[in-house]
Order: sequence, then structure tokens, then C-alpha cells
Amino acid sequence: MRGNLAKAFELANTQVLRSSPLPKSYTDYLGRKLFLFLLTMQGLGAFALITLGVILTKNNVAKNVIHPRIRQEIVRSGVALLPMFGFVALALGFLVVGQAVSVLTKNGAANFLGSTMVIVVVRELGPLLAAMLVLTRVGTANVIELGTSRALGEVEALEALGIDPMHYLIAPRVIGMALGIFSLTVYLIIGALASGFLFAFLQGAPMRLGDYYRQIADALSWLDFALLALKTLAFGFTIAIVTCYHGLAQPLRLEEVSRVAVRAVSQGVIVCVLVDALFIVLYLFS
Repeated sequence: MRGNLAKAFELANTQVLRSSPLPKSYTDYLGRKLFLFLLTMQGLGAFALITLGVILTKNNVAKNVIHPRIRQEIVRSGVALLPMFGFVALALGFLVVGQAVSVLTKNGAANFLGSTMVIVVVRELGPLLAAMLVLTRVGTANVIELGTSRALGEVEALEALGIDPMHYLIAPRVIGMALGIFSLTVYLIIGALASGFLFAFLQGAPMRLGDYYRQIADALSWLDFALLALKTLAFGFTIAIVTCYHGLAQPLRLEEVSRVAVRAVSQGVIVCVLVDALFIVLYLFS
């Protein structure tokens, strides 16, 4: 059972390189940064494959222990964030959707309303904003919890008891975060679209509710639903992998946990943008 975590540790050993003295030239500095980036990508890729293998091969192992942990992670990454996402949906509806509806209808471009809402809210802002909020709220907690457990030797204690840390600590977080971001994205999109029309109505936009939702429904296709599901699940998977990797896959001291959490969140933002760019390409060529 120690094999999975040992492989992840071996592929994440960049601590010596990070703590070495600063190079004397900019080319050496850039070379070191590039090398660290490649090492990090290698470690993240290996960690993701190991985690995916554990999820697929140990799906039915210790169900009485793992399934409650998965439900707990879904609550933490989804249900517990509903009040915050309700506020964000209202804010998004007021700041973006309501103003867009009002401006388009007043300038005689109401026919473009449906496609604009689908591109801006359904395809881009909704999923990306949901992923960023979960990253900053739950992803940071993942790094701190796992990093502290690693520093205090709790991970080694699990291994001594014959428990695979990848199965017990990582798999529930990955599954819970993926499902949580998917559900919260749907909730955020519906709330933003509904509140957006409300704010546009209060501004006196000359559009009926039926016409508003009919245009959005006509602009949507089955591909939007399929890619929305894939994108949100990909966001959840990659965020969980990045944060768990930085919290678990390197030996840490307690004073290093906060610094590693900042690094994990920064890399999580970059990974989310790259995933979003990949799906933009899929939209363009579909």
C-alpha cells in the first residue's frame, strides 16, 4: 500500500532545487524556473495518474469508510458553499447579466441576447468563477490539512496501519470537489440568469420573461450541456490534484505550510485558465 504514495514523493522532490542559492544571471534564473516548472508538471501528471488509478481500481474497497468521506467532501465543496454562491449569483446577475440585457434591448440588439448570455455566463463566467471560488475556499483548506498531516507524521501513521493514504485522503477529495464544482456551477448559472432579468426589469428593459428565456433556450445546444459537465468536472479534478499534490507529495515543516498553500492556489489558477482555454478551442472547432 505504500507504493502509490512513495512514487508520488519521488516525483515531487524539488525541495533541494527550490532552497538552493539564487543564480547569478537572468538566464540561469529563467533556466531554473523552467526546470522547476517541468518538474512540477511531471509530478502533477504522475500524481493525477496515480490518483485516477486508485479511484478506478479501489472503487469498492472499504466502502463503509470511503463513501461517507466522499459525502463529507461533497458537503464541504458543494452544500456548505451554497449561501456564498447565492450571493455571488445575485452579484453576477446585477453586474453583468442585468446590464447586458438592458443595453442590448435598448440598442435594438435583443436578438443577440440569447447567444451573448450562453457565451458569457454558461460557457465562461459561470464555470470559471465557480472553480476559482472553490479553489480559494476548499483548495486552500486541502493544502493546509494535508500539509499539516504530512508535517506531523499522520500520513506515515496511516501507512503503518495498512491504510493507503491516496485512497483514504486523496480520492474522496477529488471526487467530492469534482461533483461539488459541477453542482455549484449549475446553481450559479441559473441564479445569475434569473437575477439578471430581475435587475434588467427593474431598469425598465423592454423585454418579457418568456422572450428572455426562449432566446437563451434557443441559443443552447446539447454540446453546451456536455462540455459544461466535462469542464466543471475537469476543474474539480485538476484543482483537487494541484492542492492535494502540494499538501501531500512533499515532506514539509509546519512553517512551510502557508507558503506552499499560496503556491498551490497560484498554480491552481493557472491550471484552471489552461483548462478553460482548452475548452474554448473545443467550442471553436465543434
